[in-house]
Amino acid sequence: MTKKEPARPGERTVMGFDFGTKSIGIAVGQELTGTATSLGAVKAKDGIPNWSDIATHIEQWQPDLLVVGLPLNMDGTNQQVTFSAKKFANRLHNNYRLPVETQDERLTTADAKARLFEQGGYRNLGKGNVDSMSAVIILESYFESLWQ
Repeated sequence: MTKKEPARPGERTVMGFDFGTKSIGIAVGQELTGTATSLGAVKAKDGIPNWSDIATHIEQWQPDLLVVGLPLNMDGTNQQVTFSAKKFANRLHNNYRLPVETQDERLTTADAKARLFEQGGYRNLGKGNVDSMSAVIILESYFESLWQ
């Protein structure tokens, strides 16, 4: 991967991940506009993706920052999958030498399902669609948190 000039805060390309043990949703967004676009989902086995699938997205989009959704209980405490998501975030950082942040992802799945249903009804609610829309929502909420 070629080294590029670091983007200034507010102008970064950011890639978001909705971590899951069987599927990991991916989205890419721009800080400048605060918007994100779904890139689909990659399959995972016990939370471990095919890293070459992740590398393909990173090479194509050249993000400046990676954001991983942090699954927390409704009261904000950790659950078992929280630790797996943190481990995934650490592996992203170690594999791609990019800064990685985490973002609270409580209620993103419900929000993703509602958005997808609005766009196309039940047929739009496939697992990969939900995971990738969740990644979009994680990124959008990350962008919103920067402006608060």
